[in-house]
This record gives sequence, C-alpha cells and structure tokens, in this order.
Amino acid sequence: MTDSVDLLEQKLASYAERGVTRVKLALTDLDGVLRGKYVSLDKFASLLAKGGGFCDCVFGWDVEDQLYDAGVYTGWHTGFPDADYRVLVDSERWLADENTPLFLGQFVGALGAPHPICPYTRLQQMLDRLASHGLSLKSGFEYEFFVFDETPHSVRDKGYRELRPLTPGNFGYSVLRASAQGAEFAGLMDYCRELHCDLEGLHCETGPGVWEGALRPELGMEAADRAALFKTFAKVFFSRMDCMATFMAKWSMDYPGQSGHFHFSLLDESGTNAFGNADNDGNSPLMAQAVAGLERFLPDLLPMVAPTINSYTRLVKGAWAPTAATWGVENRTAAIRVIPGDTARQHIECRVPGADGNPYLVAAAVIAAALGGIEQGLTPGEAVVGDAYAVEDKLPSALRFSSNLRDAADRMERSELARDMFGEEFVDHFVMSRRWECAEYERHVNAWQLERYFEII
Repeated sequence: MTDSVDLLEQKLASYAERGVTRVKLALTDLDGVLRGKYVSLDKFASLLAKGGGFCDCVFGWDVEDQLYDAGVYTGWHTGFPDADYRVLVDSERWLADENTPLFLGQFVGALGAPHPICPYTRLQQMLDRLASHGLSLKSGFEYEFFVFDETPHSVRDKGYRELRPLTPGNFGYSVLRASAQGAEFAGLMDYCRELHCDLEGLHCETGPGVWEGALRPELGMEAADRAALFKTFAKVFFSRMDCMATFMAKWSMDYPGQSGHFHFSLLDESGTNAFGNADNDGNSPLMAQAVAGLERFLPDLLPMVAPTINSYTRLVKGAWAPTAATWGVENRTAAIRVIPGDTARQHIECRVPGADGNPYLVAAAVIAAALGGIEQGLTPGEAVVGDAYAVEDKLPSALRFSSNLRDAADRMERSELARDMFGEEFVDHFVMSRRWECAEYERHVNAWQLERYFEII
C-alpha cells in the first residue's frame, strides 16, 4: 500500500510541475468505441486509490447511443447503474497538444470479480488461459482506412454521397502519393509514436485516398490497447486537418474492403517463439494445432471479428477478403495465412477481421479459436495452394463463413467453444447486440431500396 501511495504522490507531483490540471480517461464498449471523460487531478487521485464508476449504459446501447430493447445485463429494468472500473496506470499516454495525460480503464465486476461483458476482460481471460499452457501472446494489427477531404458536417450534408477522397485514383504502394502527401504521412507516424502507438509501416493502398498502417507488434494486451487508440486518434489527427478517416469494412462497392488483419505468434516461458522450428511445410506442431483451431472455430466466432452489417459486404469472393476458414502458406487468398521464416518471424496472419472490428474482441476471438485447436489437439486440413476462392464450394459447410450478421450471430449462440471461452453471460449479451444491429438495419429504408423500387414497382 505504501508503494502505491508513493507512486500516486510522485505522479501528481510531476503533473503539478508540468501544469497539468486534468486527466483524460477512456474505456472500450462492445463495438470498440472509446467512451470516456476528463477528470480533475483530485478526482484522478481518488480513482487511483478507490476505483470509479461509469454508467453501464455503454454496454446497453449501440454505436448511435440507441438503447437495446432486449438486454438482460443492463436496461431500463436495472436503472442503468454505474459499473465499477479501475484505471490502468501502465496505459499512460501523453497528449502533448492538450498538455493532458490519457489513461485507459478496465471495467470490473461485483466485489472485484471479472466483468462479464467488458471486451478488455475477455481478452485478458484468453491471455490468462494461454498462460496456463505456459504460453504468451505477441501480436500486431494492421488497418486499411479511407481518408476524405470532408468534415462530419459535410458528409451529413451530402448524405454520405459523392464524397471527395483525399487523393484520386488507384495508387497502391504509391511513392508519388506518399511523397506528395509526405507531411501528412510523416505527421501521422509522428503523432502515433508520441502516443506509444508506433507504426511499423504506412503506405497507400488501392483506392482513392486509402491508406494502410501496420502497428508494431507488442506483447500481451498492449497490441490491442494500441489498436484501439490508433483507430480513435487517427480520426482525431485527420479531423484537425478538416478531413475524415473511416474504418468501415466497406464504404463503397466500387473498391476493395478495409481490413483489420491480426498477426500473432505464441511465445513459450523462455520468450521464444513457439511457432518456430517449423517443418518443411511451414508449420510447427503447436502452430499446426493453432491453425486447426482457427480453421474449425473461426466460423463460430465470426461476429466478434465481423461485427457489423457492413462487415459482410467485404467478405465476398474475389475482394481480397476470405469467405471460408481456409489456410495456406504465404497465401493471401486464404483466411489463415501461415508466414514462415526464422524463429523470430514465423507467425500467423488472420485475414478475416475488417477494420470495423473491436480490437480486444478480435484478438480474443482469434486466440480462443487457436486455443481450441491446441487444447483439443486438432490437426488442420490440407493447405490451399493458389486461389482459395476456387476450392470453397468443395469445403464442408462448417468451414464456410456466414454471409450475413444474423446467421453469424445464430451460429455463435450455438457454439460450445464460445460459451466455454467467454461465458454464458457475454455470449448471450453479445449475440443480442448483433441481432439488434440486424433489426435496426431492417427497419430503415435505404438508398438502394429507393432507387430500385421508388418508380418501377
């Protein structure tokens, strides 16, 4: 207790020296949206000493703050009480332009028990389960996102149509575009580095104004923390240029979708890559079990990596996104890409998630599927050589991904692995929230319906 008191006093003293008057807090909701607030230094001191409470409506509403009508965990029937949370002291970032520190938080359950819904906690449970096998996680996210010369007001004034991209044309890996926009590219990389969300690489992807950023791999929870912060603060960075970045899975059917690929390896107790020492087909024994788990269980957990209605417009044949739980060695048409190399480089890329996924739930789902293969000693099927789309029709239906969110949610609800890994309460609540997304979509008239039916029908 003395050490924690000393640490608190040291931190507050350092803030006073720097003229800091407030702290920013952020906690993730089901959809990966960071919800938070500013607090005074006195309040921050209290939070560190005693913990705090945050209205649990953040688990009872959708991305538009519309309350679910079928929630059991929280709702009008519970009165929307505060959920306890703790400040994650090690998550401190410095927002230099605000002279303000930023901290992430984690929701906790009654009497300090694990919170049943919190996405951060779901990933922590998977890390703990890995640890019980003497394993730890090293991972990194890479995101594709479109940048527009638009503002939150202009896109609404235009009805999200005829939007002006930051740059025109298809310029994948373009040195021309990256150099002409050099100040913006360098600015984003510098901004991310200051937030301890370092980018390993940043380049143009195919499409007007589309960029791809690869976050540096990190151990344990840190990779998901950085991914969550990157998605929010990349939007902040462009907003300050009177531009907008979108992480939708697919904003236009004219262009490929926007991925949120997840790269990972598992380390043994010595910190050595347990996917190393590969045999001739690029698969170590442990890696083979992990691949088999992904192959078998990713379709069950699809809503956790493809969580929106829009996600499924990306998961179509020939669009650089997988449509079934296939795997291959250095094969970008497969869902599971085994990347061979020396002990340091050997790893798996899960190509199923879109940029719209909650990074905590994406990582939790991928690790849960891999753990399913490890714990059950599964063996993968044959690796796909060449075009994975061409073999999909020959695959068992269990390996094919659902084509829409409702079917994916139904499958997750039936999944024994999902309930074993994440608990009954989380699965029931998360499935309910995805069905809500479907119902919200179905009760609205969209542009396609108007254009198709308005006159002719």
